[in-house]
Amino acid sequence: PLLLLLGKGGVGKTTTSCCLSIQLAKKREKVLIVSTDPAHNLSDAFCQKFGRDPMLVNGFTNLYVMEIDANADMDKIQGEMSAAAGDDEQSVLQSLMGDLTSSIPGIDEAMSFSELMKQVQTMDYDTIVFDTAPTGHTLRLLSFPTIMEKALGKVMDLKDKFGGMLSSMTGLMGGSAQGPNGENPADMMLGKLEETRTIINKVNTMFQDPTITTFVCVCIPEFLSIFETERLVQELSKFGIDSHNVVINQVLFPEKDAEELAEWFEAESPKLSKEAREICSKMMARKKMQDKYIGQCFDLYGDDFHIVLQPLLDHEVRGVEKLTEFSETLVNPVDLEE
Repeated sequence: PLLLLLGKGGVGKTTTSCCLSIQLAKKREKVLIVSTDPAHNLSDAFCQKFGRDPMLVNGFTNLYVMEIDANADMDKIQGEMSAAAGDDEQSVLQSLMGDLTSSIPGIDEAMSFSELMKQVQTMDYDTIVFDTAPTGHTLRLLSFPTIMEKALGKVMDLKDKFGGMLSSMTGLMGGSAQGPNGENPADMMLGKLEETRTIINKVNTMFQDPTITTFVCVCIPEFLSIFETERLVQELSKFGIDSHNVVINQVLFPEKDAEELAEWFEAESPKLSKEAREICSKMMARKKMQDKYIGQCFDLYGDDFHIVLQPLLDHEVRGVEKLTEFSETLVNPVDLEE
C-alpha cells in the first residue's frame, strides 16, 4: 500500500507523515517514508541524517527513511545514457536532454519520479508513505503521463527532422553515431522515455486504485489552507482519485468550542490584568476564526471524509520520543461528540 500526504506548504505534512509511519510501524513488518520534497525535513523531524538510500530510524527495527534529490537523479540518468552512448554521442544526448527540459516543464521531475518508483518497486516494504512537496508541485505527479506523451512527441519530431543529419555529422567526424545496441542518440532517448512512460502509467493506475493508494489531505484551519484543500480534492477527482482523509493541524483546544471558551473568558475576565485580557482576547479571536473554518470543513467533507483534528502544542514535535507521543492523537483523536 501507498500513502501520499498532500497539502499547502507549512501545514505539517512532514510531522503528520512521521506520525502516521510510526503508527503503521506498530502494525506492519516494514514501513518506508520517502521524501519527494526538494526541501527535505524528515532528517530535521527525526533529528537524524538521512540520504537517498533507505536508512533505519533510531529506536525502530522496521521504520526506514529515504530522501530523494531530483537533480541528482537527473544527473544519474544523463550519466547512464552518456556512458551507454560513447564519447561521440554524448554531446548530442546532452543537447537533446537540454532541449527537452527547457521545452517541456516537468520532464526532469517525471523522469526522476520514474527512477524513484522503479527503485521503490524492487524494495520489500509493506507500506510506503510519501512526504510530498506542496500541493502544486505534487499535482504535477498526476499530470506526468501527459508530460511523457509530449516528451515522446518532441523527440519523435527531432528524430524525423534531424535524425539523418545527426548520423551524417557524427559519421563525418569519425564516430559511429550509435550506442552499443546500434541505436542513434534519438532512439536511445526514445527508449528511455518509453521506459519512463511505462512506469509512470503503471504508477498512475496504482494511484487510482483505492485498495492500493490512500491520499491524505493535510491543512490548518485558515482560509488559504482550507481553500487549497478543496482545490486539491477537486483536482484529485479529475484524475479519478478519491480522497477521504483530512488532517487539520494546529487546532487550538480541539476538545472545546469557541462558545465554551467565551463563557469562561467572560466569567474570568474581571480577575485578569489588562495585559492578560488582551492576550486572552487575541487567543479567543483566533479560536473563533479556527472554529469557523473547521465548521466549513465538516460541512464540505463531514459525511464522506474521515477528519482528524490535531492540537496545537506548546512545544515543537521533533525527535522520535515526541513524534511517537504526538502520533497517538492520530489514532485516538478528540471526540467532538463529547
